[in-house]
Amino acid sequence: MVAKITTGRSIRGMLHYNEHKVGAGEAKLIMSSSFAGDIDKLNFNQKLQRFRHLTELKPNVKTNAVHISLNFHSSEKLDNLKLQQIANSYMEKIGFGDQPFLVYRHDDAAHQHLHITTTNITTSGERIDLHDIGKKLSEPARKEVEIEYGLVKAESKQAKQEAGIKPADLEKAQYGALPTKRAISNVITAVTRDYKFTSLAEYNAVLKCFNVVAFRGAEHTAMFEKKGLMFSLLDKKGNQVGVPIKSSSFYSKPTLRNLEKKFETNVEKRKDFNDDLKKRIDRILENRINLSKAEFEAGAKKQGIEISYRENAAGLIFGITYVDHRNKVVFNGSDLGKAYSAKAIAGKFTAKDISVKQEHRTELKTGKTPKQAKHRLRASLFTISKTPKLIDLALAKTSPEGGIKIPKRRKKRKKKQIIINELSL
Repeated sequence: MVAKITTGRSIRGMLHYNEHKVGAGEAKLIMSSSFAGDIDKLNFNQKLQRFRHLTELKPNVKTNAVHISLNFHSSEKLDNLKLQQIANSYMEKIGFGDQPFLVYRHDDAAHQHLHITTTNITTSGERIDLHDIGKKLSEPARKEVEIEYGLVKAESKQAKQEAGIKPADLEKAQYGALPTKRAISNVITAVTRDYKFTSLAEYNAVLKCFNVVAFRGAEHTAMFEKKGLMFSLLDKKGNQVGVPIKSSSFYSKPTLRNLEKKFETNVEKRKDFNDDLKKRIDRILENRINLSKAEFEAGAKKQGIEISYRENAAGLIFGITYVDHRNKVVFNGSDLGKAYSAKAIAGKFTAKDISVKQEHRTELKTGKTPKQAKHRLRASLFTISKTPKLIDLALAKTSPEGGIKIPKRRKKRKKKQIIINELSL
């Protein structure tokens, strides 16, 4: 089981996020603690007012919203009673047993998970300290609950095998409508919360694994200069589809400014996983001088690694990013070391992969494949001149890469003319 605690300043926003999921059929309220009345009959305002009654006892405390997620392994199928017991036990262990809280079961991911909403202001108007609560209270509580209920342990090899995020379903998403926003939101909330990335490029490397992309717009535009960020769905070919949505409109607020804060903190957090990732890449490359690009990617997938390449217009690889789904970290090849850089990895690919790149360059230059380019030249030369020698010379200059080198025509030298001026005597 993996536990995540998020604190904030908006009880309404936290509650609205979960209630919206319920309305969309993607979640269900399965438990309420310290709430009067039947949970099925509680409306939104009644739930909100219960929390506000406490926060108003300590108005000077701005960070008073606590949002907790408990994530289970995909192999675990727990009924509502067991989920209620787990949630109640966990809340008792972290010191929130007497606080009012709501437990929602979410069904919008590849694994079962709970969202718990509460506040850190007590009935006596005191504030529960949230500083370092994850390390001091949540981690010990999580481990005890795992043993108590026989759950898959977060540190186990079994738990680290899966990405745990369901890719955005393009068929279910209706472009420009609310389902599109929900599909994107499910992905970015989980990725932003769970993965450790240090740049927008690394963030996108993870998002693209789940059919989503973030973009800033073209340079020198108002959106780029103001650090705006938009999210869009991707089709199977990696093309953006549907209407892009502003980052500020999502509950998790994945704006560029907020992401940049995570970039800084993640630099240190991901260091512990550097060596483990390199060892797994070494296993793929072990005793292999030449391997195909497809073999490398397949081997990486078996190790829980997804490969993202950066290529130039000619199709040549100049960058590589490793998305480690086991440890939820992202690394550029150069950050891991010279042996894992794009140049080093591409240098191990077979000649077949390299020749494909060369053919691609020819297509970009001529607009045709090498064979088509050759026939195109032959036809054009016949229209220019019927002299066989000129054609033979041009075809002889066809480069081995498929590029066509047309011979320059030599300028005819003008013969010197001797002009004799007759002088009359």
